[in-house]
Amino acid sequence: MGRDDLLGDVLKRVSRTFYLSLAVLPRSVRSPVGLAYLFARTADTIADTRLISREERLRHLNGFRAELKGEAPSRLEEIVQACTGPNPHAGERELLRRLPDCFAHYRELEKSDRERIQGLLLTITEGMCFDLTTFPGEDERRLVALEARPDLDRYTYLVAGCVGEFWTEIHMAHRPRLATWDAQTMKQAGVKFGKGLQMTNVLRDLARDLRIGRCYLPRQDLARLGLGPADLLEPSAISRARPLLTELLALTLGHYEAGWAYTLAIPRAEWQMRLACAWPLLIGLKTLHLLAGTSNLLDPGRPIKVSRSAVYAIIARSLVAIGSNRLLAAEARRLGARIPA
Repeated sequence: MGRDDLLGDVLKRVSRTFYLSLAVLPRSVRSPVGLAYLFARTADTIADTRLISREERLRHLNGFRAELKGEAPSRLEEIVQACTGPNPHAGERELLRRLPDCFAHYRELEKSDRERIQGLLLTITEGMCFDLTTFPGEDERRLVALEARPDLDRYTYLVAGCVGEFWTEIHMAHRPRLATWDAQTMKQAGVKFGKGLQMTNVLRDLARDLRIGRCYLPRQDLARLGLGPADLLEPSAISRARPLLTELLALTLGHYEAGWAYTLAIPRAEWQMRLACAWPLLIGLKTLHLLAGTSNLLDPGRPIKVSRSAVYAIIARSLVAIGSNRLLAAEARRLGARIPA
């Protein structure tokens, strides 16, 4: 089994929606972008596994980082053995098993693409190490919050905003139609694009994260409302927390505006890239609509998830609009108008 299998079946098994974006990308960028995703998903599996201690997870994340940089000796076999075990997710088990194949393909890439992937993954794994060292373990029955809004902004950059930079650089390197882009301007918009998608995850997963010791709502912002992180474990605190949640929703929508500016700046002839950018934004807007409409984001009994049928409907509508900035912007406005801000 080779690269096509890794970027086909294996990636499909570990990704719900990103696989759609990858599948539609031009072949010239599909391989490095897909490989970068598989590496990110591998690192996420290492960081989240309950099979080993947090100290061991940090050690293996650093081993993974060393492998990306080509440092010797290789700890790849040790990482795979430690993190595979009785993982209930069959796709993640297969991805870990195929990690040596991922690195073999990585070493076959052009040097410039390897450097881009390395830079991206070193940043993402820095965010994962930050998570593991900032928050208590899942079994410690303690809750820790980020201190201030800049800490939240830094976190969203490390785990997602940096993807916007990578995405811009890899497409500009491989798609001649983007030669006229101002790289710095587009990378800045790409960073906000990624931050907006991660803020969507932060708000969607708020109740679940609180119960594993992680509060991404800054302590200083909570204190302004007379709240502490532990208060958020009670769903009845929603009325007091709502002003902060409204602020963060508005911040997220502001990032989405930058994401849409990025998408509409893509030449119409690059329709594959336009679709790959439009889909997460449209699905994200649908998610934000569900978030804004739920009666209590602090209630863990109210999971928020866009249905598969809704995703297919979004894809169908986007295929009609993708060649027109006017139609695509109208579709974004239609979904955004349903979100009370």
